[in-house]
Amino acid sequence: MSFKSPFPDVEIPNLSVYDFLFGRVDPADAERPALIDGASGAVTTYQTLVAQIGGVAGALAARGLAVGEVVALHSPNVPAFAAVFHGILRAGGVATTINALYTAEDIAKQLTDSHAKFLFTVSPLLPQARAAAVTVGIPAENVIVLDGADGHPSLADLLTEGHPAPEVSFDPATHLAVLPYSSGTTGRPKGVMLTHRNLVANVCQINPRMGIGADDKLLAVLPFFHIYGMTVLLNAALYNRAALVTMPKFDLVEFLSIVSAQRCTYVFIAPPVAVALAKHPLVDDYDLSSVHSIFSGAAPLDQELGRAVATRLGCRVRQGYGMSEMSPVSHAIPFDRDDIALDSVGPTIANMECKLVDPATGQEVAYPAEGVSAPGELWCKGPNIMAGYLGNDEATAETLDADGYLHTGDIATVDAEGVVTIVDRMKELIKYKGYQVPPAELEALLLTHPQIADAAVIGVLDDEGEEVPKAFVVAQPGAKDLDEAAVIAFVAARVSPHKKVRRVEFIDLVPKSAAGKILRKDLRTRETAGK
Repeated sequence: MSFKSPFPDVEIPNLSVYDFLFGRVDPADAERPALIDGASGAVTTYQTLVAQIGGVAGALAARGLAVGEVVALHSPNVPAFAAVFHGILRAGGVATTINALYTAEDIAKQLTDSHAKFLFTVSPLLPQARAAAVTVGIPAENVIVLDGADGHPSLADLLTEGHPAPEVSFDPATHLAVLPYSSGTTGRPKGVMLTHRNLVANVCQINPRMGIGADDKLLAVLPFFHIYGMTVLLNAALYNRAALVTMPKFDLVEFLSIVSAQRCTYVFIAPPVAVALAKHPLVDDYDLSSVHSIFSGAAPLDQELGRAVATRLGCRVRQGYGMSEMSPVSHAIPFDRDDIALDSVGPTIANMECKLVDPATGQEVAYPAEGVSAPGELWCKGPNIMAGYLGNDEATAETLDADGYLHTGDIATVDAEGVVTIVDRMKELIKYKGYQVPPAELEALLLTHPQIADAAVIGVLDDEGEEVPKAFVVAQPGAKDLDEAAVIAFVAARVSPHKKVRRVEFIDLVPKSAAGKILRKDLRTRETAGK
């Protein structure tokens, strides 16, 4: 039996993301800070941001960007990210955001798959961005370096050209806004096609649950290139006329300094940050009394850890759940609900319907009249669900069914009050510090090593409770000098930092089904038994 959100439906306007967020900026909000550079304190007001968005849109249109064409954005969290991201959308383009940690090879793959025409980056990331652009044939004049670099236009160049934003027309319900890349429930990264309506809907759906106000200062350390940061921080904060304080990367001392100096009120994190906030002695050296709420996402937050953070900082702690394929949020513990257990992900958000399905039988799990349901795979549908995977009908059909339900690959329960708890994972994807690590990608790489006969990768918990990639390796007969350090170094030299193998175990045989599929559950059993 399916179950709907316990909250009433919210109205979702039929608007583009730009018109939804900036179609009308009240004069009283024009001089409010929209973005604050955490390092320098430099302020970008809402009035300035809207002007910059128009300037970027005009410059792209003048350079030949057509409605529906893709522009890549490869940048950490800096204030200019917002102007470029929304400038792309304002011009009718599609933004594909690229992980700032990616190697040149990773970037080239995404540029190729998305058919990007332009690439925005920053000077510290230019070597790998330029190499990727050369590989895929994007000319230097179409590689825009936000802070400037010889041989490339800068953001200042685009803005001083003075081109007006183009007049564009499209259907927000079907026109793509963004193409983040996700591994879904398994496999290699795929372009997630999210429409303007998807993004607008998710802001409308989560807004009553988050409690973000115009007087809030949100610390933006979670990357904007990730769908969590893109929707929950960038778009939701701007919609509420709050201020975003940007941090390009996490550093504990800088994090604490900025929260204290800027008097941040609302902090969005992933669980590894919670560990530091709960345990690190440095936290006591800073005044964090301005923080009223911490919201955790991207990976499961342990209940005791969350409580420890709440107690130490004297604030409320909440968590939610989602996927890139859901724009991303489907569940969240409301800011005003202290009665909901922190080991849950809260109720289903407005305008969504879910069901639990027994993966063994395919039968729907009954909704409980009281207590908690039996576990089942969580299926979700609503206006925030993706249009599909770019150029991959097979993967789309495996994830999105004919009735519009997205099969999440996570096992959950629901109680009689509609509160959902994630209890296990069907999908093979590893979540390292909130970043997706597809085991198949690492396995394919490991098999290129001449001394490795076979390999399998699963996620295991480290001493801090963080999921990390562990490789089970079968060595070739007579292999020499192949030890844990050699395997780790081999992978590290060829992947982005978050994809590194952190642990290695040598085994005689990788367990596989008759069809040749790796039996990861057997490896997990082995891992558990070994502890």
